[in-house]
Amino acid sequence: MTVSAWTRWPSREALSRAGLTKTRRDFARALRFVFISALLWSTVARDDVQGWGVAGAVAGVVVCAFVAWLFFRTSLDHRLWSSVGLLTVLMAAALAAQQTGFSVPATVLWCGCAVSAIERLPLAAALPCTITALGAYALLNNDRLITTAITTAGLALGGYVLRLDAEARGTAQRLIEQERAALAAEAESAALAERSRIAREIHDVLAHSLSAQLVHLEAARLLIERDAGSEQVLERVVAARGMAREGLAETRQALSALRGEMTPVEEFLQEVVPGAGLAVTGEHRPLRAEASQAVRRVAQEAMTNVRKHAPGADVRVRLEYLAEEVVLEIRDSGARAPVSELAVSGSGYGLLGMQERAELLGGTLEAGPDEEGFLVRLRVPA
Repeated sequence: MTVSAWTRWPSREALSRAGLTKTRRDFARALRFVFISALLWSTVARDDVQGWGVAGAVAGVVVCAFVAWLFFRTSLDHRLWSSVGLLTVLMAAALAAQQTGFSVPATVLWCGCAVSAIERLPLAAALPCTITALGAYALLNNDRLITTAITTAGLALGGYVLRLDAEARGTAQRLIEQERAALAAEAESAALAERSRIAREIHDVLAHSLSAQLVHLEAARLLIERDAGSEQVLERVVAARGMAREGLAETRQALSALRGEMTPVEEFLQEVVPGAGLAVTGEHRPLRAEASQAVRRVAQEAMTNVRKHAPGADVRVRLEYLAEEVVLEIRDSGARAPVSELAVSGSGYGLLGMQERAELLGGTLEAGPDEEGFLVRLRVPA
């Protein structure tokens, strides 16, 4: 046994009533009531004690009960010298009771001090107190030697068993508290993660749509300032209106995704990349909401980049279902039409946003030149 085991107090959870079932609490109350009643009865039922003697004996029982309560409080607060001092007072009261002929209260006090000391004090302090109490009990009672030996050994063992039981209960109580704290932290973390996910969805949809509208409206403004033809202005306004409609539709899709009401990924890709060659390989299966959203957003942003940086390019899209992940590849053949100055303005999301989305799911995103065009490859667990 290590030095710390000798000097360590039982935990506060072990010394308190925390974790006790209602049955055990009721049993402890009933046991205390029986002991106090027996002590009072043993003092008032004697024929040789009358008048003030009975009053003094009853007062002694009440005082001892109060001192015992103080001991339980001081030991709960881990105050060593106060606890030892109160035990000493109780053992002195037991000695006084034994000397004045009150052997039953004296026996109860000896045994209670011995068991309580080993149950509630550090072992280095509990052993001297327990040995003193049991030694006094063994020397002053009139039982046979074998009976006294068995009783003292049983009391010491009972006190140690109560100590182990209290420690086990205290450990269980601490584990329960830690589990509750962990569950609360996990719930808070999950709530923050969900808020972040919703914020990303709203940002991706609105930033993408509004930035595209801004491009067309800025172009319309410049055309008006240059007094260009009404057809060009109308074309830009119509394009901005179309982007507004697309943004509204994407917002509705994002809200549907948050509710778990998403169309299949293949249907979405056919809408996003009309006319592009879509190849689906592997065994089709429903994707997790996070993986499905990642595929949709990356496809959407990749097609936006194609329209901005490689207008007129041929686009090939491949969706591959693997055992534990899904792979999306979007490959274009390079620009066939000149790129206007307004077309290259940022969308507010870009490759960095796509990469962050993939990494949050434990996946990867590769983007870079491929032969004459550009390749975007997304891998996410699914």
